[in-house]
Amino acid sequence: MTSTLDRPTAPVAGRPALRYRRMSGVWRPRMLLVTALGAGLVLLAAALNIGRGDFPISVGEVLAVLFGGGDRSQQFIVLQLRLPRSLTAVLVGAALGLSGAITQTVARNPLASPDILGVTAGASAAAVGLIVLGGSSATVAAVGDTVGLPLAALLGGVLAAALVYALAWRRGIEGYRLVLVGVGVSAVGTALTNWLLTRAEITDAARATVWLTGSLNARGWEHVVPVGVALAVLVPVALLLGFGLGALQLGDDTARGLGLRVDRERAALILVAVALAAVATACAGPIAFVALVVPQICMRLAGSARPPLLTSAVFGALLMLVADLVARTVLAVELPVGIVTAVLGAPYLLFLLTRGARP
Repeated sequence: MTSTLDRPTAPVAGRPALRYRRMSGVWRPRMLLVTALGAGLVLLAAALNIGRGDFPISVGEVLAVLFGGGDRSQQFIVLQLRLPRSLTAVLVGAALGLSGAITQTVARNPLASPDILGVTAGASAAAVGLIVLGGSSATVAAVGDTVGLPLAALLGGVLAAALVYALAWRRGIEGYRLVLVGVGVSAVGTALTNWLLTRAEITDAARATVWLTGSLNARGWEHVVPVGVALAVLVPVALLLGFGLGALQLGDDTARGLGLRVDRERAALILVAVALAAVATACAGPIAFVALVVPQICMRLAGSARPPLLTSAVFGALLMLVADLVARTVLAVELPVGIVTAVLGAPYLLFLLTRGARP
């Protein structure tokens, strides 16, 4: 007589599982469809953004140039003058969207984003400190903008994140405590930035103020390459580490029960999120609310229980492109893209606060 334990179990209804060695996932066609749609919209928005300017180029002509066609004048305008700016918007937006998705999932709080948690303020304070204290000669300024600013912003963001993590730790991380500590550290970083601006020479203060507005103006290939290399390294790492995010979202005790090394996994994810936000801040200045808004929108579009990583990166790029297009075309005067994202994101922050910050 066979026991109950020996009988074959019936298959459990649900989405088919995907497994590769020690990694596993779930087949989510809706998420893939939303991501593919977002990627197509990114290409269309980039073509619209590239085509706008003193010498208008249609979307079809822009796409023809991007795929190897077009005449010489169109190739020069698209590839040398306008494409680097749109590529910078894509890379910066993808970095911020992915950083926000990781941060919100680890903290289990939709208000937890790099700009709320003080990472952006720390990166900004370090970068402004380099501008103000590093010298104002043309050579020093050029070297600082291409080499020193990314390193300073990365260091400042990491230090701010480490301080927030240490102050918020109480035998684990609780979402609201993390947000409150992050707001305090962000205020300290903002105050330090303002103090540095008051002590700076007028030329250095003007240069730092332009950077602090968050702008894609005059971005060239020298700005695209560093952030592109950073994303080529950090995005695969984030996607690999993302397999443990589902367990972390269930709480520390449950994650440990599932065999996850919680502290090490959380520290690695936060380090990747901080690096993504710091590199984006160093490239385009502090861009507000992209990391806050995009993951929550993607979670609702994809119908998932947590912000999807790759989808958040794609729609972060889309939001940055649309914001840059609005900043360049709506008014007669070109606005910094950070102003447009702040106008779009601030109402959403108020919406989250009024509904109790529940996803």
